Amino acid sequence: MQNSHANCTTILCVTWREPSPRIQELIRRGAWLALNPSREWLEEFDRVTLNASGPIARDPGLASVVARSNRINLVHFASSMLQTPGAPVEPDLNAETLRMARDLVRRGLDASALEVYRIGHNVAWRRWTEIAFELTSDPAELHQLLDVSFRSATEYVDGMLAGITAQMQAEYSELKRDDAAERRELVELVLNGAPINRHDVAARLGYSFEHSHTAAVVWSDEPNVGATPLDRVVEQFSQAVGSQRPLIVVASAGTRWMWVGNIANLDHERMREVAESTPDAQIAIGTTAPGIEGFRRSHTEALTTQRMLTRLRSPQHMASFADIEMVALLTENSTGADDFIQTTLGALATASPVLHTTVLTFIDAECNASRAARSLFTHRNTVLHRLETVQRLLPRPLEQNLIEVAVALKALQWRGDRAAADEQVAPTRT
Repeated sequence: MQNSHANCTTILCVTWREPSPRIQELIRRGAWLALNPSREWLEEFDRVTLNASGPIARDPGLASVVARSNRINLVHFASSMLQTPGAPVEPDLNAETLRMARDLVRRGLDASALEVYRIGHNVAWRRWTEIAFELTSDPAELHQLLDVSFRSATEYVDGMLAGITAQMQAEYSELKRDDAAERRELVELVLNGAPINRHDVAARLGYSFEHSHTAAVVWSDEPNVGATPLDRVVEQFSQAVGSQRPLIVVASAGTRWMWVGNIANLDHERMREVAESTPDAQIAIGTTAPGIEGFRRSHTEALTTQRMLTRLRSPQHMASFADIEMVALLTENSTGADDFIQTTLGALATASPVLHTTVLTFIDAECNASRAARSLFTHRNTVLHRLETVQRLLPRPLEQNLIEVAVALKALQWRGDRAAADEQVAPTRT
Protein backbone atom coordinates (compact mmCIF):
# COMPACT_ATOMS: atom_id res chain seq x y z
CA MET A 1 0.00 0.00 0.00
CA GLN A 2 2.84 2.35 0.82
CA ASN A 3 4.46 1.69 -2.55
CA SER A 4 1.25 2.56 -4.38
CA HIS A 5 1.01 5.85 -2.48
CA ALA A 6 4.62 6.64 -3.29
CA ASN A 7 4.06 5.89 -6.98
CA CYS A 8 0.95 8.05 -6.98
CA THR A 9 2.84 10.91 -5.42
CA THR A 10 5.69 10.48 -7.90
CA ILE A 11 3.28 10.74 -10.83
CA LEU A 12 1.75 13.88 -9.38
CA CYS A 13 5.19 15.41 -8.90
CA VAL A 14 6.04 14.83 -12.57
CA THR A 15 3.00 16.78 -13.73
CA TRP A 16 3.12 19.45 -11.02
CA ARG A 17 4.41 22.93 -11.78
CA GLU A 18 5.42 25.21 -8.99
CA PRO A 19 3.04 28.18 -8.69
CA SER A 20 4.33 31.71 -8.87
CA PRO A 21 5.64 33.29 -5.64
CA ARG A 22 2.52 35.46 -5.43
CA ILE A 23 0.16 32.46 -5.69
CA GLN A 24 2.25 30.54 -3.17
CA GLU A 25 1.92 33.43 -0.74
CA LEU A 26 -1.86 33.53 -1.25
CA ILE A 27 -2.10 29.77 -0.67
CA ARG A 28 -0.09 30.11 2.56
CA ARG A 29 -2.35 32.85 3.83
CA GLY A 30 -5.43 30.84 2.88
CA ALA A 31 -4.07 27.69 4.53
CA TRP A 32 -3.51 29.61 7.75
CA LEU A 33 -7.14 30.74 7.72
CA ALA A 34 -8.27 27.18 6.96
CA LEU A 35 -6.31 25.89 9.94
CA ASN A 36 -8.25 28.22 12.23
CA PRO A 37 -11.92 27.68 11.32
CA SER A 38 -14.82 28.85 13.45
CA ARG A 39 -16.60 26.36 15.70
CA GLU A 40 -19.78 26.96 13.70
CA TRP A 41 -18.07 25.96 10.45
CA LEU A 42 -16.63 22.79 11.98
CA GLU A 43 -20.06 21.82 13.31
CA GLU A 44 -21.59 22.40 9.88
CA PHE A 45 -18.80 20.36 8.29
CA ASP A 46 -19.51 17.43 10.63
CA ARG A 47 -23.27 17.70 10.21
CA VAL A 48 -23.24 17.77 6.41
CA THR A 49 -20.65 15.03 5.96
CA LEU A 50 -22.12 12.63 8.52
CA ASN A 51 -25.69 13.10 7.26
CA ALA A 52 -24.51 11.96 3.83
CA SER A 53 -24.63 8.40 5.20
CA GLY A 54 -27.63 7.27 7.22
CA PRO A 55 -25.87 4.27 8.83
CA ILE A 56 -23.00 6.50 9.95
CA ALA A 57 -25.23 9.31 11.22
CA ARG A 58 -27.32 6.86 13.25
CA ASP A 59 -24.30 5.26 14.92
CA PRO A 60 -22.75 7.64 17.48
CA GLY A 61 -19.54 5.64 17.86
CA LEU A 62 -18.93 5.37 14.13
CA ALA A 63 -19.94 9.00 13.54
CA SER A 64 -17.36 10.10 16.10
CA VAL A 65 -14.59 8.10 14.40
CA VAL A 66 -15.50 9.41 10.93
CA ALA A 67 -15.69 13.01 12.18
CA ARG A 68 -12.25 12.78 13.79
CA SER A 69 -10.75 11.22 10.66
CA ASN A 70 -12.22 13.98 8.49
CA ARG A 71 -10.86 16.73 10.73
CA ILE A 72 -7.41 15.16 10.91
CA ASN A 73 -7.28 15.06 7.14
CA LEU A 74 -8.37 18.69 6.88
CA VAL A 75 -5.52 19.70 9.18
CA HIS A 76 -3.01 17.51 7.31
CA PHE A 77 -3.90 18.96 3.93
CA ALA A 78 -3.98 22.59 5.12
CA SER A 79 -0.66 22.15 6.96
CA SER A 80 0.92 20.74 3.79
CA MET A 81 -0.36 23.74 1.83
CA LEU A 82 1.19 26.02 4.44
CA GLN A 83 4.57 24.33 4.08
CA THR A 84 4.61 23.64 0.34
CA PRO A 85 1.88 25.74 -1.32
CA GLY A 86 0.15 24.02 -4.21
CA ALA A 87 2.32 20.90 -4.14
CA PRO A 88 0.85 17.38 -4.28
CA VAL A 89 -0.04 16.08 -0.83
CA GLU A 90 0.63 12.43 -0.11
CA PRO A 91 -2.36 10.59 1.42
CA ASP A 92 -2.16 10.35 5.19
CA LEU A 93 -3.44 6.97 6.32
CA ASN A 94 -3.16 7.85 9.99
CA ALA A 95 -4.27 5.63 12.87
CA GLU A 96 -7.70 7.28 13.09
CA THR A 97 -8.37 6.78 9.38
CA LEU A 98 -7.34 3.13 9.59
CA ARG A 99 -9.63 2.70 12.58
CA MET A 100 -12.45 4.26 10.57
CA ALA A 101 -11.87 1.78 7.73
CA ARG A 102 -11.97 -1.11 10.21
CA ASP A 103 -15.13 0.12 11.90
CA LEU A 104 -16.92 0.72 8.59
CA VAL A 105 -16.27 -2.89 7.63
CA ARG A 106 -17.31 -4.23 11.02
CA ARG A 107 -20.57 -2.30 10.73
CA GLY A 108 -21.23 -4.13 7.46
CA LEU A 109 -20.69 -1.04 5.29
CA ASP A 110 -18.87 -1.05 1.97
CA ALA A 111 -16.83 1.51 0.06
CA SER A 112 -19.99 3.45 -0.85
CA ALA A 113 -19.90 4.82 2.71
CA LEU A 114 -16.76 6.74 1.70
CA GLU A 115 -19.03 9.18 -0.10
CA VAL A 116 -18.69 11.18 3.12
CA TYR A 117 -15.19 12.07 1.94
CA ARG A 118 -16.51 13.49 -1.33
CA ILE A 119 -19.15 15.45 0.56
CA GLY A 120 -16.50 16.69 2.97
CA HIS A 121 -14.36 17.77 0.04
CA ASN A 122 -17.27 19.76 -1.38
CA VAL A 123 -17.94 21.52 1.93
CA ALA A 124 -14.25 22.30 2.44
CA TRP A 125 -13.90 23.51 -1.16
CA ARG A 126 -16.81 25.90 -0.74
CA ARG A 127 -15.06 27.37 2.31
CA TRP A 128 -11.75 27.58 0.42
CA THR A 129 -13.46 29.47 -2.40
CA GLU A 130 -14.78 32.00 0.13
CA ILE A 131 -11.27 32.40 1.52
CA ALA A 132 -9.81 32.85 -1.97
CA PHE A 133 -12.19 35.74 -2.72
CA GLU A 134 -11.18 37.33 0.57
CA LEU A 135 -7.49 37.12 -0.37
CA THR A 136 -7.59 38.73 -3.83
CA SER A 137 -9.97 40.29 -6.30
CA ASP A 138 -7.59 40.03 -9.26
CA PRO A 139 -9.20 37.68 -11.85
CA ALA A 140 -5.91 36.19 -13.03
CA GLU A 141 -4.75 35.52 -9.48
CA LEU A 142 -8.11 34.01 -8.51
CA HIS A 143 -8.03 31.73 -11.53
CA GLN A 144 -4.56 30.41 -10.77
CA LEU A 145 -5.15 30.20 -7.02
CA LEU A 146 -8.35 28.16 -7.41
CA ASP A 147 -6.95 26.00 -10.22
CA VAL A 148 -3.81 25.01 -8.30
CA SER A 149 -5.72 24.42 -5.07
CA PHE A 150 -8.42 22.36 -6.78
CA ARG A 151 -5.89 20.06 -8.42
CA SER A 152 -4.06 19.45 -5.14
CA ALA A 153 -7.24 18.89 -3.13
CA THR A 154 -8.84 16.56 -5.69
CA GLU A 155 -5.72 14.47 -6.07
CA TYR A 156 -5.35 14.25 -2.31
CA VAL A 157 -8.95 13.06 -1.83
CA ASP A 158 -8.56 10.52 -4.66
CA GLY A 159 -5.42 9.18 -3.03
CA MET A 160 -7.08 8.97 0.38
CA LEU A 161 -10.07 7.11 -1.03
CA ALA A 162 -7.82 4.65 -2.84
CA GLY A 163 -5.86 3.99 0.35
CA ILE A 164 -8.95 3.60 2.56
CA THR A 165 -10.63 1.32 0.02
CA ALA A 166 -7.55 -0.91 -0.04
CA GLN A 167 -7.54 -0.99 3.75
CA MET A 168 -11.24 -1.90 3.81
CA GLN A 169 -10.59 -4.76 1.40
CA ALA A 170 -7.88 -6.06 3.74
CA GLU A 171 -10.30 -5.76 6.66
CA TYR A 172 -12.95 -7.72 4.74
CA SER A 173 -10.46 -10.54 4.23
CA GLU A 174 -9.61 -10.58 7.92
CA LEU A 175 -13.25 -10.38 8.87
CA LYS A 176 -13.99 -13.68 7.17
CA ARG A 177 -11.69 -15.35 9.67
CA ASP A 178 -12.91 -13.38 12.65
CA ASP A 179 -15.06 -15.26 15.19
CA ALA A 180 -16.16 -11.96 16.76
CA ALA A 181 -17.50 -10.86 13.40
CA GLU A 182 -19.49 -14.09 13.04
CA ARG A 183 -20.90 -13.50 16.50
CA ARG A 184 -21.98 -10.00 15.55
CA GLU A 185 -23.51 -11.26 12.31
CA LEU A 186 -25.61 -13.82 14.16
CA VAL A 187 -26.82 -11.23 16.65
CA GLU A 188 -27.74 -8.83 13.87
CA LEU A 189 -29.83 -11.54 12.23
CA VAL A 190 -31.75 -11.83 15.49
CA LEU A 191 -32.06 -8.04 15.87
CA ASN A 192 -33.29 -7.64 12.30
CA GLY A 193 -35.97 -10.31 12.72
CA ALA A 194 -34.48 -12.61 10.08
CA PRO A 195 -36.00 -16.09 9.72
CA ILE A 196 -33.65 -18.12 11.93
CA ASN A 197 -33.64 -21.24 14.02
CA ARG A 198 -33.43 -19.50 17.37
CA HIS A 199 -32.34 -22.65 19.20
CA ASP A 200 -29.46 -23.17 16.78
CA VAL A 201 -28.40 -19.52 17.03
CA ALA A 202 -28.72 -19.62 20.81
CA ALA A 203 -26.46 -22.68 20.94
CA ARG A 204 -23.84 -21.01 18.73
CA LEU A 205 -23.92 -17.84 20.83
CA GLY A 206 -24.09 -19.65 24.17
CA TYR A 207 -27.02 -17.48 25.22
CA SER A 208 -30.71 -18.33 25.58
CA PHE A 209 -33.50 -16.12 24.22
CA GLU A 210 -36.17 -17.72 26.39
CA HIS A 211 -35.69 -15.66 29.55
CA SER A 212 -35.81 -11.91 30.20
CA HIS A 213 -33.06 -9.65 28.87
CA THR A 214 -31.40 -6.40 29.85
CA ALA A 215 -29.27 -4.88 27.09
CA ALA A 216 -26.45 -2.39 27.48
CA VAL A 217 -24.09 -0.50 25.21
CA VAL A 218 -20.61 0.29 26.53
CA TRP A 219 -18.63 2.72 24.43
CA SER A 220 -16.07 5.50 24.31
CA ASP A 221 -15.74 8.38 21.86
CA GLU A 222 -12.15 8.95 22.91
CA PRO A 223 -9.70 7.62 20.28
CA ASN A 224 -7.07 6.59 22.83
CA VAL A 225 -9.32 4.30 24.86
CA GLY A 226 -8.30 0.80 23.86
CA ALA A 227 -10.21 -2.45 23.87
CA THR A 228 -8.97 -3.59 27.29
CA PRO A 229 -10.58 -0.78 29.36
CA LEU A 230 -13.92 -1.26 27.59
CA ASP A 231 -13.81 -5.01 28.07
CA ARG A 232 -13.02 -4.44 31.74
CA VAL A 233 -16.13 -2.26 32.09
CA VAL A 234 -18.20 -4.98 30.41
CA GLU A 235 -16.83 -7.58 32.83
CA GLN A 236 -17.49 -5.36 35.85
CA PHE A 237 -21.03 -4.68 34.62
CA SER A 238 -21.69 -8.42 34.35
CA GLN A 239 -20.34 -9.02 37.84
CA ALA A 240 -22.35 -6.15 39.30
CA VAL A 241 -25.65 -7.57 38.03
CA GLY A 242 -24.70 -11.12 38.96
CA SER A 243 -24.67 -12.46 35.39
CA GLN A 244 -22.48 -15.53 34.85
CA ARG A 245 -22.96 -15.84 31.10
CA PRO A 246 -23.65 -12.49 29.41
CA LEU A 247 -23.77 -12.17 25.65
CA ILE A 248 -21.06 -9.76 24.50
CA VAL A 249 -20.60 -8.48 20.95
CA VAL A 250 -17.70 -6.36 19.69
CA ALA A 251 -19.64 -3.82 17.65
CA SER A 252 -16.50 -1.79 16.88
CA ALA A 253 -13.14 -0.89 18.35
CA GLY A 254 -14.82 1.59 20.66
CA THR A 255 -18.22 -0.07 21.27
CA ARG A 256 -19.47 -3.21 22.99
CA TRP A 257 -23.03 -4.54 22.92
CA MET A 258 -24.09 -6.81 25.74
CA TRP A 259 -27.11 -8.62 27.14
CA VAL A 260 -27.58 -10.13 30.59
CA GLY A 261 -30.41 -12.50 31.37
CA ASN A 262 -32.78 -12.95 34.28
CA ILE A 263 -31.35 -10.30 36.57
CA ALA A 264 -33.40 -9.61 39.68
CA ASN A 265 -32.87 -5.86 39.71
CA LEU A 266 -30.51 -3.21 38.46
CA ASP A 267 -28.58 -1.23 41.05
CA HIS A 268 -28.12 2.07 39.23
CA GLU A 269 -25.70 3.39 41.83
CA ARG A 270 -23.50 0.34 41.34
CA MET A 271 -23.74 0.72 37.57
CA ARG A 272 -22.64 4.33 37.87
CA GLU A 273 -19.63 3.27 39.90
CA VAL A 274 -18.71 0.75 37.22
CA ALA A 275 -18.94 3.38 34.48
CA GLU A 276 -16.95 5.93 36.46
CA SER A 277 -14.15 3.42 36.96
CA THR A 278 -13.15 4.21 33.36
CA PRO A 279 -13.66 7.98 32.97
CA ASP A 280 -13.81 7.95 29.16
CA ALA A 281 -16.36 5.13 28.98
CA GLN A 282 -20.14 5.44 29.07
CA ILE A 283 -22.91 2.89 29.61
CA ALA A 284 -26.43 3.02 28.14
CA ILE A 285 -28.94 0.50 29.50
CA GLY A 286 -32.27 -0.67 28.12
CA THR A 287 -35.21 -1.89 30.18
CA THR A 288 -35.66 -5.54 31.10
CA ALA A 289 -38.05 -7.39 28.79
CA PRO A 290 -38.87 -11.08 28.12
CA GLY A 291 -38.23 -13.32 25.14
CA ILE A 292 -36.64 -12.65 21.78
CA GLU A 293 -38.75 -9.52 21.30
CA GLY A 294 -37.49 -8.29 24.65
CA PHE A 295 -33.94 -9.02 23.46
CA ARG A 296 -34.50 -6.70 20.49
CA ARG A 297 -36.48 -4.08 22.36
CA SER A 298 -33.99 -3.68 25.20
CA HIS A 299 -31.13 -3.29 22.69
CA THR A 300 -33.06 -0.66 20.74
CA GLU A 301 -33.65 1.23 23.97
CA ALA A 302 -29.96 1.04 24.88
CA LEU A 303 -29.02 2.40 21.45
CA THR A 304 -31.59 5.18 21.82
CA THR A 305 -30.06 6.09 25.18
CA GLN A 306 -26.57 6.06 23.66
CA ARG A 307 -27.66 8.36 20.83
CA MET A 308 -29.31 10.69 23.32
CA LEU A 309 -26.17 10.95 25.48
CA THR A 310 -24.03 11.48 22.39
CA ARG A 311 -26.36 14.02 20.83
CA LEU A 312 -26.48 16.04 24.04
CA ARG A 313 -22.73 15.57 24.65
CA SER A 314 -23.70 14.50 28.13
CA PRO A 315 -20.96 14.17 30.75
CA GLN A 316 -22.98 11.46 32.51
CA HIS A 317 -21.19 8.11 32.59
CA MET A 318 -24.34 6.02 32.79
CA ALA A 319 -27.99 6.36 31.85
CA SER A 320 -30.87 3.96 31.46
CA PHE A 321 -33.70 4.24 28.99
CA ALA A 322 -36.07 4.86 31.87
CA ASP A 323 -34.02 7.95 32.74
CA ILE A 324 -34.29 9.56 29.32
CA GLU A 325 -37.41 7.99 27.83
CA MET A 326 -39.52 11.13 27.87
CA VAL A 327 -36.83 13.13 26.11
CA ALA A 328 -35.97 10.37 23.68
CA LEU A 329 -39.49 9.67 22.54
CA LEU A 330 -39.95 13.31 21.63
CA THR A 331 -36.85 13.33 19.45
CA GLU A 332 -36.40 9.91 17.94
CA ASN A 333 -38.16 6.73 18.93
CA SER A 334 -41.59 6.53 17.33
CA THR A 335 -42.17 2.90 18.40
CA GLY A 336 -41.14 3.74 21.94
CA ALA A 337 -43.46 6.72 21.85
CA ASP A 338 -46.39 4.46 21.02
CA ASP A 339 -45.57 2.16 23.93
CA PHE A 340 -45.07 5.06 26.33
CA ILE A 341 -48.29 6.82 25.32
CA GLN A 342 -50.38 3.68 25.58
CA THR A 343 -48.84 2.63 28.90
CA THR A 344 -49.24 6.11 30.37
CA LEU A 345 -52.63 7.17 29.01
CA GLY A 346 -54.48 3.91 28.51
CA ALA A 347 -58.01 4.64 27.26
CA LEU A 348 -57.40 8.39 27.55
CA ALA A 349 -55.18 8.21 24.47
CA THR A 350 -58.21 7.78 22.20
CA ALA A 351 -60.61 9.88 24.25
CA SER A 352 -62.06 13.23 23.24
CA PRO A 353 -59.60 16.05 22.48
CA VAL A 354 -61.65 18.12 24.93
CA LEU A 355 -60.46 15.87 27.75
CA HIS A 356 -56.86 16.11 26.52
CA THR A 357 -57.01 19.90 26.49
CA THR A 358 -58.63 19.99 29.91
CA VAL A 359 -55.91 17.82 31.47
CA LEU A 360 -53.08 19.86 29.94
CA THR A 361 -54.68 23.11 31.01
CA PHE A 362 -55.26 21.76 34.51
CA ILE A 363 -51.60 20.72 34.82
CA ASP A 364 -50.41 24.04 33.39
CA ALA A 365 -52.57 25.76 36.02
CA GLU A 366 -50.63 23.91 38.74
CA CYS A 367 -53.61 21.59 39.29
CA ASN A 368 -55.90 24.47 40.24
CA ALA A 369 -59.37 23.71 38.88
CA SER A 370 -60.64 27.30 39.21
CA ARG A 371 -57.66 28.71 37.30
CA ALA A 372 -58.01 26.00 34.63
CA ALA A 373 -61.72 26.83 34.26
CA ARG A 374 -60.92 30.48 33.63
CA SER A 375 -58.39 29.52 30.95
CA LEU A 376 -60.94 27.23 29.30
CA PHE A 377 -63.78 29.78 29.59
CA THR A 378 -65.91 27.23 31.40
CA HIS A 379 -67.23 26.51 34.87
CA ARG A 380 -65.10 24.95 37.60
CA ASN A 381 -67.63 22.12 38.05
CA THR A 382 -67.27 21.27 34.36
CA VAL A 383 -63.51 20.96 34.76
CA LEU A 384 -63.96 18.73 37.82
CA HIS A 385 -66.46 16.54 35.96
CA ARG A 386 -64.06 16.10 33.06
CA LEU A 387 -61.20 15.28 35.42
CA GLU A 388 -63.35 12.58 37.04
CA THR A 389 -63.81 11.06 33.58
CA VAL A 390 -60.06 11.29 32.98
CA GLN A 391 -59.33 9.49 36.23
CA ARG A 392 -61.51 6.57 35.13
CA LEU A 393 -59.66 6.30 31.81
CA LEU A 394 -56.10 6.55 33.13
CA PRO A 395 -54.24 3.39 34.22
CA ARG A 396 -52.83 5.29 37.23
CA PRO A 397 -54.23 8.24 39.20
CA LEU A 398 -53.41 11.56 37.59
CA GLU A 399 -51.85 13.01 40.74
CA GLN A 400 -49.29 10.16 40.77
CA ASN A 401 -48.36 10.57 37.12
CA LEU A 402 -48.65 14.26 36.24
CA ILE A 403 -45.41 14.72 34.28
CA GLU A 404 -45.75 11.51 32.28
CA VAL A 405 -49.38 12.26 31.37
CA ALA A 406 -48.48 15.77 30.25
CA VAL A 407 -45.59 14.53 28.09
CA ALA A 408 -47.70 11.78 26.54
CA LEU A 409 -50.50 14.21 25.67
CA LYS A 410 -48.00 16.69 24.23
CA ALA A 411 -46.51 13.87 22.17
CA LEU A 412 -49.96 13.16 20.74
CA GLN A 413 -50.29 16.80 19.76
CA TRP A 414 -46.83 17.15 18.27
CA ARG A 415 -47.15 13.94 16.27
CA GLY A 416 -50.41 15.15 14.83
CA ASP A 417 -52.39 12.25 16.30
CA ARG A 418 -55.12 14.59 17.38
CA ALA A 419 -57.01 16.10 14.48
CA ALA A 420 -58.44 18.72 16.75
CA ALA A 421 -55.19 19.63 18.48
CA ASP A 422 -55.67 23.32 17.84
CA GLU A 423 -59.36 23.46 18.59
CA GLN A 424 -60.52 25.70 21.37
CA VAL A 425 -62.90 24.17 23.91
CA ALA A 426 -66.24 25.80 23.53
CA PRO A 427 -67.46 27.76 26.54
CA THR A 428 -69.69 25.62 28.75
CA ARG A 429 -71.92 26.71 31.54
CA THR A 430 -73.34 24.43 34.22
